[in-house]
Amino acid sequence: MPETRSTVGSTVGSMTPTSAATTVDWADRIGDAIDGRGLRSVFQPIVDLQRRTVVGYEALSRFDPIDGTFVGPDVWFQAAHAAGLGSALDAAAVSSALSARADLPTNCFLTVNVDPESLVERQVLEVFARHGHLGGVVIEITEHRPWDWASLSPVVARLRSAGALFAVDDAGAGYSGLQQILQLRPSLLKLDRALVEGIDTDEPKQALVEMLGLFANRVGAWILAEGVETIGEARALIDLEVPLAQGYYFARPEPPWAAIDPASVLDLADFVDANRATLHRLVDPVAALRQGEDVALGWSSRSDPWVPVIDQHRRPLGLVDAEAALSGELVRGLVANVHSDPNELAGRLVTSAHDIATPVMVTDNAGRYLGLITTRRLIGALVTSPD
Repeated sequence: MPETRSTVGSTVGSMTPTSAATTVDWADRIGDAIDGRGLRSVFQPIVDLQRRTVVGYEALSRFDPIDGTFVGPDVWFQAAHAAGLGSALDAAAVSSALSARADLPTNCFLTVNVDPESLVERQVLEVFARHGHLGGVVIEITEHRPWDWASLSPVVARLRSAGALFAVDDAGAGYSGLQQILQLRPSLLKLDRALVEGIDTDEPKQALVEMLGLFANRVGAWILAEGVETIGEARALIDLEVPLAQGYYFARPEPPWAAIDPASVLDLADFVDANRATLHRLVDPVAALRQGEDVALGWSSRSDPWVPVIDQHRRPLGLVDAEAALSGELVRGLVANVHSDPNELAGRLVTSAHDIATPVMVTDNAGRYLGLITTRRLIGALVTSPD
């Protein structure tokens, strides 16, 4: 995000860019925002770079001007934490963002930002609980300090069980390091703007993003580059096979739901190689069982040796074979996006801890199950490929 929510400064005055904001009664202003006065959400599109389509939105907070002067949301959140109201303001911001969720465009996800210290607090958890199943909601961990994983872990498990996914914000900067990523096991790694800025002319940045992309593939996460502002940056990210991006180049944060700038779509259309190898032609559309169905009965009625099990949003949960049908325990397998390169998938299979004989579950950009690919079929395709 162009406007990062950083940690509390030494004084409120040092946090504000304007003299008008240094003399305000922050407790009253923040109290009004917590009560829903002067706080609103805007939404910035998240773009599939290969398809140039919107696949999600990030919710960002905006506040009414103070004495006619705009004060950035980072200042508001810093002041709230300094006043002991950080969790309450986080709860109000999440509530504002999720209130628009009912109208979220089809096949799009919604990301919301939460400080990890707030995520364990009752006010924030109650907001998520009021919204029931959290399928399609991605919770961005925004803090740049080490978190207390012992207290955060059960909350993450609870929200995951309700359908939420997680993202690490500003990967590659500050304390958003490998240890935290390994603890959280996020679905999205959001590249820090400092890594994205000027990446088209900066080879060390390109090398680092390439390494982060390889790491993301190994842990089953997607890379999302934020703060993209130029066509050069967008093209460099496509070359580096970064799948998702957001930034002013595509669209500014606006009320729901902004589309991509048509000029950006046209600029990138000719750049993307339409003939790039993907998994489309290798997918076998094996019908899936729904979560809650009788696994043994469902598997026994099929001729397929492997049958996938999906949740109510068609996201793959695991696979059933003869042994799993008897035990009732699903077999975990690799999940790959249908736009992935077959060679890349082969590399994942070789280095993965999963049984290489287990089929790969293939999904679309929204994470919905499409079909299976067996190792035999993947190897056959690579052997016969003209490349």
